[in-house]
Amino acid sequence: MTHKTIRQALTACCLLLPAVSFAQQAPKGPVVIQGAMPIEAEHFAQRLDNPKEEQIGGWRFWSGTIDGYPVVVSETLKGMSNSAAATAIAATHFHPAAIINQGTAGGHDPALKVYDIVLGKYSVNLGAFKTPHKLKGEGSDSREWKPMDLLASKGSAGEDKNAHTMRQFPADAQLLAVANSVSKTYSKGKVVEGVIGSADIWDSELDRISFFHNTYNTSAEEMETASAAQIAAAFNIPFVGIRILSNNITNDGKYDPQTGLACQDYVYQVVKAYIAKVQK
Repeated sequence: MTHKTIRQALTACCLLLPAVSFAQQAPKGPVVIQGAMPIEAEHFAQRLDNPKEEQIGGWRFWSGTIDGYPVVVSETLKGMSNSAAATAIAATHFHPAAIINQGTAGGHDPALKVYDIVLGKYSVNLGAFKTPHKLKGEGSDSREWKPMDLLASKGSAGEDKNAHTMRQFPADAQLLAVANSVSKTYSKGKVVEGVIGSADIWDSELDRISFFHNTYNTSAEEMETASAAQIAAAFNIPFVGIRILSNNITNDGKYDPQTGLACQDYVYQVVKAYIAKVQK
């Protein structure tokens, strides 16, 4: 090999270095956007470029791009088990760089109104409790139940003496910051950070809702975020929950189904901001 040939080869290698460096720094997978119901997922899926629908078991996924970056929309179906299963499928099938669980929720905070958006700084499981021992005829009071951390130990959850704290699943700090960064673009309500509570329960008891809000600082309640957050954490995938209030019985806020579309529009702006950040 001549000296001229060696110089040409070295020049070519140097020219390739910036591209290789960027590829190593850029996230390796898509952003996954989760919505439980068609009204919480299809509107976002329609905004994908070149979408491709895929059925895996009972769950639908749409793969496409936004601003040239891969995005997957996941219809998780309702409830904690469905959401956890859909998250595990997304984690193993699509290998996402980030997961955003979004959709509608009922309000726990009287200061929040329908169309206000809660960015889940934390999410908690409102269905994991241990009841006190009571004899037949002594009644039941859910406000006496103690939270049970199902991840606290490998032994019997019922016999764990230390599992009396509410397990909080924190949002990824960078995703939360990106979600906050577009708040000024939203004109239909407030955007606040808060705690999203999840359980396979539809609570309409104002005393119970007030108990959750005052004891565990819950801003809103739905049926999916905490379980999705738990599975995302198990796979070490950055996660944030974003929920819009579709109703709030603590201040007579009536249900509005159009809130689901507004939340997807907000999350679309979050995704575009995320993509712009990672592609710099």
